[in-house]
Amino acid sequence: MSRITYFTDMEKSVVTANFVKRGWTSATSDEDWNFYWANTQTCRSLFSAESSYRLGDYQLINHFPNHYELTRKDLMVKNIKRYKREQDKERETRERSQFNLEFVPVTFVLPADYNLFAEEYRRCPTCTWIMKPCGRSQGSGIFLVTKLSRIKKWSNEGNSASTYGRHAVQASSVGSGNPQQPAPPRESYVISKYIESPLLIGGKKFDLRLYVLVTSFRPIRAYLFRRGFCRFCSAKYDRSTHQMDNMLVHLTNVAIQKQGDDYNPHHGGKWSVEDLLFYVASHRGSDAAELLWQEICWVIGHSLKAVAPMMLSDPHCFECYGYDIIIDANLKPWLIEVNASPSLSTTTNTDHFLKLSLIDAILNVVLPPDGVPNAKWNKRPSADALRGWIVLIDEEAKVGSAYARQNKGSKAKSSRSDIGRSK
Repeated sequence: MSRITYFTDMEKSVVTANFVKRGWTSATSDEDWNFYWANTQTCRSLFSAESSYRLGDYQLINHFPNHYELTRKDLMVKNIKRYKREQDKERETRERSQFNLEFVPVTFVLPADYNLFAEEYRRCPTCTWIMKPCGRSQGSGIFLVTKLSRIKKWSNEGNSASTYGRHAVQASSVGSGNPQQPAPPRESYVISKYIESPLLIGGKKFDLRLYVLVTSFRPIRAYLFRRGFCRFCSAKYDRSTHQMDNMLVHLTNVAIQKQGDDYNPHHGGKWSVEDLLFYVASHRGSDAAELLWQEICWVIGHSLKAVAPMMLSDPHCFECYGYDIIIDANLKPWLIEVNASPSLSTTTNTDHFLKLSLIDAILNVVLPPDGVPNAKWNKRPSADALRGWIVLIDEEAKVGSAYARQNKGSKAKSSRSDIGRSK
Protein backbone atom coordinates (compact mmCIF):
# COMPACT_ATOMS: atom_id res chain seq x y z
CA MET A 1 0.00 0.00 0.00
CA SER A 2 1.27 3.44 -0.88
CA ARG A 3 2.12 5.97 1.81
CA ILE A 4 -0.96 7.84 3.07
CA THR A 5 -0.52 11.33 4.47
CA TYR A 6 -2.81 13.41 6.62
CA PHE A 7 -2.98 17.05 7.60
CA THR A 8 -4.93 18.64 10.44
CA ASP A 9 -5.55 22.10 11.84
CA MET A 10 -6.57 20.68 15.21
CA GLU A 11 -4.07 18.87 17.36
CA LYS A 12 -6.63 16.65 19.06
CA SER A 13 -5.21 13.36 20.30
CA VAL A 14 -8.37 11.43 19.45
CA VAL A 15 -7.94 12.45 15.79
CA THR A 16 -4.20 11.98 15.31
CA ALA A 17 -4.15 8.73 17.31
CA ASN A 18 -6.53 7.18 14.80
CA PHE A 19 -4.41 8.31 11.87
CA VAL A 20 -1.23 6.94 13.43
CA LYS A 21 -2.99 3.63 14.22
CA ARG A 22 -3.64 3.23 10.50
CA GLY A 23 0.02 3.82 9.70
CA TRP A 24 -0.58 7.24 8.14
CA THR A 25 2.09 9.92 8.32
CA SER A 26 1.70 13.62 8.95
CA ALA A 27 2.20 15.81 5.88
CA THR A 28 4.37 18.89 6.16
CA SER A 29 3.05 22.27 5.04
CA ASP A 30 4.68 21.92 1.61
CA GLU A 31 3.62 18.27 1.07
CA ASP A 32 0.45 16.99 -0.56
CA TRP A 33 -2.07 15.20 1.66
CA ASN A 34 -4.61 12.42 1.24
CA PHE A 35 -6.83 13.19 4.22
CA TYR A 36 -7.44 16.60 5.77
CA TRP A 37 -9.14 16.97 9.15
CA ALA A 38 -9.72 20.71 8.90
CA ASN A 39 -11.52 23.42 10.80
CA THR A 40 -14.51 24.99 9.08
CA GLN A 41 -12.72 28.20 8.11
CA THR A 42 -9.95 26.30 6.35
CA CYS A 43 -12.52 24.30 4.40
CA ARG A 44 -14.36 27.44 3.31
CA SER A 45 -11.08 29.00 2.18
CA LEU A 46 -10.11 25.85 0.29
CA PHE A 47 -13.38 25.84 -1.67
CA SER A 48 -13.67 29.60 -2.10
CA ALA A 49 -13.74 31.20 -5.55
CA GLU A 50 -10.43 32.92 -4.76
CA SER A 51 -8.66 29.64 -4.03
CA SER A 52 -6.62 28.09 -6.82
CA TYR A 53 -6.45 24.71 -5.04
CA ARG A 54 -8.23 21.81 -6.72
CA LEU A 55 -8.73 18.56 -4.88
CA GLY A 56 -7.58 15.33 -6.50
CA ASP A 57 -9.41 12.01 -6.53
CA TYR A 58 -7.03 10.77 -3.83
CA GLN A 59 -8.10 13.45 -1.30
CA LEU A 60 -10.88 13.62 1.31
CA ILE A 61 -11.79 16.46 3.69
CA ASN A 62 -14.10 16.50 6.71
CA HIS A 63 -16.50 19.37 5.86
CA PHE A 64 -18.86 20.24 3.04
CA PRO A 65 -18.11 23.64 1.51
CA ASN A 66 -21.32 25.32 2.74
CA HIS A 67 -22.01 23.32 5.89
CA TYR A 68 -23.26 26.56 7.46
CA GLU A 69 -26.64 26.08 5.74
CA LEU A 70 -27.26 23.55 8.51
CA THR A 71 -24.91 24.67 11.28
CA ARG A 72 -25.44 28.42 11.40
CA LYS A 73 -28.48 28.95 13.61
CA ASP A 74 -30.26 31.53 11.45
CA LEU A 75 -29.72 29.61 8.20
CA MET A 76 -30.84 26.32 9.74
CA VAL A 77 -34.11 27.94 10.81
CA LYS A 78 -34.56 29.61 7.42
CA ASN A 79 -34.03 26.32 5.55
CA ILE A 80 -36.35 24.34 7.81
CA LYS A 81 -39.08 26.98 7.49
CA ARG A 82 -38.74 26.87 3.70
CA TYR A 83 -38.86 23.08 3.73
CA LYS A 84 -41.96 23.14 5.93
CA ARG A 85 -43.75 25.50 3.53
CA GLU A 86 -42.89 23.23 0.60
CA GLN A 87 -44.10 20.13 2.44
CA ASP A 88 -47.27 21.90 3.56
CA LYS A 89 -48.15 22.49 -0.10
CA GLU A 90 -47.43 18.89 -1.05
CA ARG A 91 -49.31 17.32 1.84
CA GLU A 92 -52.69 18.99 1.27
CA THR A 93 -54.17 15.58 0.56
CA ARG A 94 -52.31 13.84 3.40
CA GLU A 95 -53.31 13.56 7.02
CA ARG A 96 -51.69 16.43 8.86
CA SER A 97 -51.11 14.25 11.93
CA GLN A 98 -48.78 12.03 9.91
CA PHE A 99 -46.49 14.83 8.79
CA ASN A 100 -46.07 17.38 11.55
CA LEU A 101 -42.84 19.30 10.94
CA GLU A 102 -43.00 21.41 14.10
CA PHE A 103 -39.72 20.18 15.56
CA VAL A 104 -37.89 23.51 15.94
CA PRO A 105 -39.12 26.01 18.57
CA VAL A 106 -40.73 29.18 17.22
CA THR A 107 -37.69 31.22 16.13
CA PHE A 108 -36.90 34.61 14.63
CA VAL A 109 -33.69 36.27 13.47
CA LEU A 110 -32.90 39.63 15.07
CA PRO A 111 -32.71 42.41 14.23
CA ALA A 112 -34.20 41.50 10.80
CA ASP A 113 -37.38 39.83 12.13
CA TYR A 114 -37.98 42.15 15.07
CA ASN A 115 -41.51 43.17 14.01
CA LEU A 116 -42.55 39.56 13.47
CA PHE A 117 -41.11 38.62 16.84
CA ALA A 118 -42.91 41.52 18.57
CA GLU A 119 -46.20 40.35 17.07
CA GLU A 120 -45.61 36.79 18.34
CA TYR A 121 -44.54 38.13 21.75
CA ARG A 122 -47.80 40.03 22.15
CA ARG A 123 -49.71 36.80 21.48
CA CYS A 124 -47.92 35.17 24.41
CA PRO A 125 -46.61 37.86 26.77
CA THR A 126 -45.90 35.35 29.57
CA CYS A 127 -43.56 33.17 27.48
CA THR A 128 -39.82 33.03 28.07
CA TRP A 129 -37.47 33.47 25.11
CA ILE A 130 -33.83 32.52 24.65
CA MET A 131 -31.42 34.63 22.59
CA LYS A 132 -28.34 33.16 20.91
CA PRO A 133 -25.72 34.79 18.65
CA CYS A 134 -25.87 33.13 15.23
CA GLY A 135 -22.16 32.56 14.79
CA ARG A 136 -20.95 31.54 18.25
CA SER A 137 -20.74 28.30 20.22
CA GLN A 138 -20.19 26.79 23.68
CA GLY A 139 -22.97 28.87 25.23
CA SER A 140 -21.25 32.19 24.52
CA GLY A 141 -23.53 35.25 24.44
CA ILE A 142 -26.76 33.42 25.35
CA PHE A 143 -29.37 34.95 27.66
CA LEU A 144 -33.07 34.55 28.54
CA VAL A 145 -35.70 37.27 28.26
CA THR A 146 -39.32 37.64 29.30
CA LYS A 147 -39.91 41.33 28.62
CA LEU A 148 -40.02 43.10 25.29
CA SER A 149 -38.35 46.10 26.88
CA ARG A 150 -35.15 44.10 27.31
CA ILE A 151 -35.08 43.28 23.60
CA LYS A 152 -35.56 46.95 22.78
CA LYS A 153 -32.71 47.83 25.10
CA TRP A 154 -30.51 45.16 23.49
CA SER A 155 -31.36 46.52 20.05
CA ASN A 156 -30.70 50.14 21.01
CA GLU A 157 -27.33 49.24 22.52
CA GLY A 158 -26.23 47.63 19.27
CA ASN A 159 -26.67 44.05 20.55
CA SER A 160 -23.55 42.90 22.33
CA ALA A 161 -21.49 45.70 20.85
CA SER A 162 -19.14 45.52 23.78
CA THR A 163 -18.18 42.02 22.68
CA TYR A 164 -16.85 43.50 19.48
CA GLY A 165 -15.27 46.44 21.23
CA ARG A 166 -17.52 49.02 19.55
CA HIS A 167 -17.30 51.49 22.43
CA ALA A 168 -13.54 51.16 22.50
CA VAL A 169 -13.37 51.79 18.75
CA GLN A 170 -15.52 54.90 19.07
CA ALA A 171 -13.44 56.23 21.95
CA SER A 172 -10.28 55.64 19.95
CA SER A 173 -11.81 57.44 16.96
CA VAL A 174 -12.62 60.50 19.04
CA GLY A 175 -9.13 60.59 20.50
CA SER A 176 -7.52 60.29 17.08
CA GLY A 177 -9.68 62.96 15.48
CA ASN A 178 -11.35 60.41 13.18
CA PRO A 179 -15.01 60.36 14.25
CA GLN A 180 -16.08 58.82 10.91
CA GLN A 181 -14.48 55.42 11.59
CA PRO A 182 -17.37 52.94 11.23
CA ALA A 183 -18.42 50.55 13.97
CA PRO A 184 -18.18 46.82 13.24
CA PRO A 185 -21.35 45.31 11.72
CA ARG A 186 -24.18 44.36 14.02
CA GLU A 187 -24.19 40.73 15.12
CA SER A 188 -27.29 38.69 14.25
CA TYR A 189 -29.07 36.71 16.94
CA VAL A 190 -31.78 34.09 16.87
CA ILE A 191 -34.52 34.34 19.46
CA SER A 192 -36.50 31.17 20.15
CA LYS A 193 -39.38 30.30 22.39
CA TYR A 194 -37.78 28.66 25.43
CA ILE A 195 -38.75 25.04 26.22
CA GLU A 196 -40.07 25.87 29.68
CA SER A 197 -41.18 22.33 30.57
CA PRO A 198 -38.26 20.08 29.63
CA LEU A 199 -38.07 16.46 30.69
CA LEU A 200 -36.18 16.49 34.00
CA ILE A 201 -34.17 13.67 35.55
CA GLY A 202 -33.28 14.12 39.18
CA GLY A 203 -34.77 17.60 38.91
CA LYS A 204 -32.15 18.67 36.36
CA LYS A 205 -32.42 19.78 32.77
CA PHE A 206 -30.43 17.96 30.08
CA ASP A 207 -30.03 17.81 26.33
CA LEU A 208 -28.88 15.14 23.90
CA ARG A 209 -25.66 15.32 21.91
CA LEU A 210 -25.92 12.98 18.93
CA TYR A 211 -23.34 12.45 16.20
CA VAL A 212 -24.59 12.26 12.63
CA LEU A 213 -22.25 11.36 9.79
CA VAL A 214 -23.24 12.50 6.29
CA THR A 215 -21.27 11.13 3.35
CA SER A 216 -23.51 12.58 0.62
CA PHE A 217 -26.38 15.06 0.30
CA ARG A 218 -27.37 13.94 -3.22
CA PRO A 219 -28.55 11.32 -2.57
CA ILE A 220 -28.61 11.71 1.20
CA ARG A 221 -26.60 9.08 3.03
CA ALA A 222 -26.52 9.65 6.77
CA TYR A 223 -25.63 7.53 9.77
CA LEU A 224 -26.32 8.02 13.48
CA PHE A 225 -23.60 7.05 15.95
CA ARG A 226 -25.11 4.74 18.55
CA ARG A 227 -23.08 6.17 21.42
CA GLY A 228 -24.65 9.59 21.86
CA PHE A 229 -25.05 11.02 25.33
CA CYS A 230 -27.05 13.35 27.57
CA ARG A 231 -25.45 16.49 29.05
CA PHE A 232 -26.90 17.53 32.40
CA CYS A 233 -26.97 20.87 34.14
CA SER A 234 -25.20 20.79 37.49
CA ALA A 235 -27.93 22.85 39.20
CA LYS A 236 -31.57 21.83 39.56
CA TYR A 237 -34.02 23.34 37.13
CA ASP A 238 -35.82 26.45 38.36
CA ARG A 239 -38.15 28.54 36.18
CA SER A 240 -38.37 31.40 38.64
CA THR A 241 -37.35 34.90 37.60
CA HIS A 242 -34.47 35.14 40.06
CA GLN A 243 -32.76 32.16 38.36
CA MET A 244 -33.20 33.47 34.83
CA ASP A 245 -29.61 34.66 34.53
CA ASN A 246 -28.15 31.50 36.10
CA MET A 247 -26.85 29.61 33.08
CA LEU A 248 -25.89 26.63 35.27
CA VAL A 249 -29.64 26.02 35.50
CA HIS A 250 -30.50 26.57 31.85
CA LEU A 251 -27.52 25.69 29.60
CA THR A 252 -26.00 22.22 29.36
CA ASN A 253 -22.80 23.24 27.54
CA VAL A 254 -19.77 21.70 29.25
CA ALA A 255 -17.90 25.01 28.87
CA ILE A 256 -20.60 26.59 31.07
CA GLN A 257 -21.15 23.73 33.52
CA LYS A 258 -17.43 23.34 34.30
CA GLN A 259 -17.60 26.73 36.00
CA GLY A 260 -20.13 25.50 38.58
CA ASP A 261 -19.22 24.33 42.06
CA ASP A 262 -21.33 21.18 41.68
CA TYR A 263 -19.79 20.05 38.40
CA ASN A 264 -18.58 16.45 38.66
CA PRO A 265 -15.27 16.01 36.77
CA HIS A 266 -15.43 12.21 37.08
CA HIS A 267 -18.52 11.63 34.93
CA GLY A 268 -18.82 15.14 33.47
CA GLY A 269 -22.56 15.28 34.09
CA LYS A 270 -23.22 12.83 31.23
CA TRP A 271 -25.45 9.84 30.63
CA SER A 272 -25.45 7.48 27.66
CA VAL A 273 -28.43 7.40 25.29
CA GLU A 274 -28.99 3.80 26.39
CA ASP A 275 -29.35 4.97 30.00
CA LEU A 276 -31.83 7.63 28.94
CA LEU A 277 -34.00 5.20 26.97
CA PHE A 278 -33.89 2.73 29.87
CA TYR A 279 -35.03 5.54 32.20
CA VAL A 280 -37.90 6.49 29.88
CA ALA A 281 -38.92 2.83 29.48
CA SER A 282 -38.90 2.40 33.28
CA HIS A 283 -41.03 5.49 33.93
CA ARG A 284 -43.19 5.81 30.79
CA GLY A 285 -43.12 2.33 29.30
CA SER A 286 -41.08 0.61 26.58
CA ASP A 287 -43.45 1.75 23.82
CA ALA A 288 -42.86 5.39 24.83
CA ALA A 289 -39.09 4.89 24.78
CA GLU A 290 -39.16 3.26 21.35
CA LEU A 291 -41.44 5.95 19.94
CA LEU A 292 -39.19 8.68 21.37
CA TRP A 293 -36.19 7.20 19.57
CA GLN A 294 -38.17 7.01 16.31
CA GLU A 295 -39.15 10.66 16.70
CA ILE A 296 -35.53 11.71 17.27
CA CYS A 297 -34.38 9.89 14.13
CA TRP A 298 -37.27 11.42 12.19
CA VAL A 299 -36.38 14.95 13.32
CA ILE A 300 -32.74 14.56 12.30
CA GLY A 301 -33.72 13.04 8.97
CA HIS A 302 -36.02 15.91 8.03
CA SER A 303 -33.47 18.52 9.08
CA LEU A 304 -31.05 16.95 6.58
CA LYS A 305 -33.73 16.85 3.88
CA ALA A 306 -34.44 20.53 4.55
CA VAL A 307 -30.88 21.62 3.75
CA ALA A 308 -30.01 19.05 1.07
CA PRO A 309 -31.08 21.26 -1.88
CA MET A 310 -28.79 24.03 -0.61
CA MET A 311 -25.72 21.89 0.05
CA LEU A 312 -22.75 21.53 -2.30
CA SER A 313 -22.40 17.77 -2.17
CA ASP A 314 -18.77 17.49 -3.23
CA PRO A 315 -17.54 13.85 -3.50
CA HIS A 316 -14.34 14.75 -1.63
CA CYS A 317 -16.35 15.73 1.45
CA PHE A 318 -18.03 14.14 4.42
CA GLU A 319 -19.11 15.69 7.69
CA CYS A 320 -19.87 14.61 11.24
CA TYR A 321 -22.44 16.92 12.82
CA GLY A 322 -23.15 17.35 16.52
CA TYR A 323 -26.92 17.50 16.97
CA ASP A 324 -28.32 19.09 20.14
CA ILE A 325 -31.84 17.97 21.01
CA ILE A 326 -34.03 18.75 24.02
CA ILE A 327 -36.88 16.48 25.07
CA ASP A 328 -39.88 18.13 26.69
CA ALA A 329 -42.05 16.75 29.48
CA ASN A 330 -44.39 15.20 26.89
CA LEU A 331 -41.46 13.31 25.33
CA LYS A 332 -41.41 15.48 22.23
CA PRO A 333 -37.88 16.04 20.84
CA TRP A 334 -36.95 19.57 19.76
CA LEU A 335 -34.00 20.36 17.52
CA ILE A 336 -32.02 23.17 19.15
CA GLU A 337 -28.93 23.46 16.96
CA VAL A 338 -26.41 21.57 14.85
CA ASN A 339 -22.64 21.90 15.21
CA ALA A 340 -20.21 21.55 12.30
CA SER A 341 -17.26 20.94 14.62
CA PRO A 342 -18.57 19.14 17.69
CA SER A 343 -16.03 19.28 20.47
CA LEU A 344 -13.34 16.61 20.40
CA SER A 345 -11.88 17.76 23.70
CA THR A 346 -12.23 15.17 26.43
CA THR A 347 -13.01 15.78 30.09
CA THR A 348 -13.23 12.21 31.41
CA ASN A 349 -11.79 8.80 30.53
CA THR A 350 -15.19 7.70 29.23
CA ASP A 351 -15.39 10.83 27.10
CA HIS A 352 -11.92 10.17 25.68
CA PHE A 353 -12.76 6.58 24.75
CA LEU A 354 -16.09 7.62 23.19
CA LYS A 355 -14.52 10.26 20.94
CA LEU A 356 -11.60 8.01 20.04
CA SER A 357 -14.16 5.40 18.98
CA LEU A 358 -16.18 8.02 17.10
CA ILE A 359 -13.25 9.06 14.88
CA ASP A 360 -12.36 5.42 14.23
CA ALA A 361 -15.98 4.69 13.26
CA ILE A 362 -16.07 7.71 10.94
CA LEU A 363 -12.93 6.58 9.12
CA ASN A 364 -14.35 3.07 8.73
CA VAL A 365 -17.36 4.51 6.87
CA VAL A 366 -15.78 7.23 4.70
CA LEU A 367 -12.81 5.17 3.48
CA PRO A 368 -13.21 2.51 0.77
CA PRO A 369 -12.51 -1.13 1.70
CA ASP A 370 -8.78 -0.84 0.88
CA GLY A 371 -8.43 2.04 3.36
CA VAL A 372 -6.99 4.45 0.78
CA PRO A 373 -8.82 7.82 0.42
CA ASN A 374 -10.67 7.89 -2.89
CA ALA A 375 -13.32 10.45 -3.87
CA LYS A 376 -14.59 8.21 -6.68
CA TRP A 377 -15.65 5.18 -4.70
CA ASN A 378 -19.40 4.47 -4.46
CA LYS A 379 -19.64 5.27 -0.71
CA ARG A 380 -21.40 2.03 0.08
CA PRO A 381 -19.70 0.83 3.27
CA SER A 382 -19.85 -2.82 4.24
CA ALA A 383 -21.91 -4.10 7.15
CA ASP A 384 -18.68 -4.54 9.09
CA ALA A 385 -17.69 -0.89 8.46
CA LEU A 386 -21.09 0.23 9.75
CA ARG A 387 -20.73 -1.40 13.15
CA GLY A 388 -21.67 1.15 15.78
CA TRP A 389 -23.86 3.15 13.38
CA ILE A 390 -27.58 3.26 12.69
CA VAL A 391 -28.50 3.84 9.05
CA LEU A 392 -30.45 7.08 9.41
CA ILE A 393 -31.13 7.74 5.72
CA ASP A 394 -30.04 5.97 2.59
CA GLU A 395 -32.14 7.92 0.12
CA GLU A 396 -31.14 5.75 -2.81
CA ALA A 397 -32.06 2.49 -1.10
CA LYS A 398 -35.06 4.05 0.71
CA VAL A 399 -34.04 2.59 4.07
CA GLY A 400 -33.16 4.02 7.43
CA SER A 401 -34.57 4.98 10.82
CA ALA A 402 -35.64 8.41 9.58
CA TYR A 403 -38.29 6.69 7.48
CA ALA A 404 -39.72 4.87 10.49
CA ARG A 405 -41.98 7.27 12.31
CA GLN A 406 -45.47 6.83 13.63
CA ASN A 407 -48.34 8.92 14.80
CA LYS A 408 -47.98 9.66 18.48
CA GLY A 409 -51.36 8.09 19.11
CA SER A 410 -50.34 4.67 17.80
CA LYS A 411 -48.39 1.98 19.57
CA ALA A 412 -44.68 1.82 18.92
CA LYS A 413 -44.60 -1.95 18.55
CA SER A 414 -46.88 -1.81 15.49
CA SER A 415 -44.23 0.28 13.80
CA ARG A 416 -43.21 0.82 10.21
CA SER A 417 -40.37 -1.15 8.69
CA ASP A 418 -36.66 -0.37 9.08
CA ILE A 419 -36.91 0.98 12.64
CA GLY A 420 -33.50 1.34 14.22
CA ARG A 421 -31.73 -0.39 11.36
CA SER A 422 -28.27 -0.92 12.82
CA LYS A 423 -25.16 -2.58 11.59
